[in-house]
Formats: sequence, structure tokens, C-alpha cells
Amino acid sequence: MIRQRVVLAAAAGVTSALLLAACGSSGDSSSSTDSGAAGPASSAPAGSGDADGMGMPTTSMLMTEEMEGMGTFVTDDKGMTLYRYEMDQASPSKSMCTGDCAKTWMPVMAQDSVKAMGVEQNLVGSVDRSDGMKQLTLAGRPLYRYMGDAKAGEMKGQAKDSKWYAVTPGGEKAAMSSDGSGSSDGTSGGSGSSGDTEGMPGMS
Repeated sequence: MIRQRVVLAAAAGVTSALLLAACGSSGDSSSSTDSGAAGPASSAPAGSGDADGMGMPTTSMLMTEEMEGMGTFVTDDKGMTLYRYEMDQASPSKSMCTGDCAKTWMPVMAQDSVKAMGVEQNLVGSVDRSDGMKQLTLAGRPLYRYMGDAKAGEMKGQAKDSKWYAVTPGGEKAAMSSDGSGSSDGTSGGSGSSGDTEGMPGMS
């Protein structure tokens, strides 16, 4: 009878030990699972993205400059020459320069308010481009900056491909006088380099 009680007690002890071991293993597994699941939740929030990644030029004012042999043309507030594209439409306004074209001939983005100096204010407007941007216009003509112009007063894009011209205060294309004087870098008499006068009417 005593022996039977010892055996039963021993069996009960073994069972208790097994149960405790099982509980401990389950707790460890649960703890491990919980810590693993928490990992992804602690990842950093996504960035806000690149605002205005196109980097297109803007201007607060349209001004005028005069060049010997070229007459008067329009610049931005930094003195950079502004151009018009012969393939564009003026009425209604429409830009035909998109994609790679817009990387070389950069559309001037329309600001909320653009002042005019030497230009009639009622000729200043804007047009919604097919790429979603709003471009500044003059007399309905979309305005551009040329990538090749590195400083104020340069006009290296003049008559490029017979489609690009500096724009006049009235929205017309600027053209050289009949004697061929003047050059695209602001000097007169053709003393500029051949690179500056490339594509200029009356220049070789």
C-alpha cells in the first residue's frame, strides 16, 4: 500500500514537471513571437518626397533690354533672355515643348503675381501645360529660358533651329536688323565668338 502511494506520488511529480516545462516553452515561444512581430512596426516613416523636383525657372517680373541690331526684347527678373517657340499656339495658348524639349528650353513657371516693366501688364498671363505645370505667357505666347544662356544678356538661343526667338514686349519674335549688326552675347559688330552667334540670322 505504501509502495503504491510512492509510485503515484512520483508519477504526479513527473506530470507536474512536464506541465511546467510545457508552460515555460510556450511562454518563451510567445515572447519570441511577440518580439519578432514588433520589428516591422518600428520602421521609420516614409519621407515627404521631393518637392518641385522639376526645378523650372520662375520670375517675379518681366523686364525689357535693348541690344544694338536686335531692338528691345524681354528678360526675367535676373536679366536672362526669354524666348518664344514658333510651334506653340498663342490663341488659345498652348505649349508644344514637352519632355526632352523642356529640359533644354525650360518653361518659365507662372507665379501668383508677376509685375511688368516695359511690358503691358494686360499681356501677361499663364497657360496650363499638358504636364500639369502652369507656364507664364506674354500676349498668349508661352515663355522659356534657354539652357545655353549662362548669364544675363546672353542670347545664344536666338533663331535656334529657326524656331526659337527672343520675345519682344509685344510677344513677337525679335530679329536682327538688315545690316546684321549685333550679337547674341550683347556685344555689337560681330565681335562675339562663333558659338555665341550660331544660328543667328545674317551670321555665318
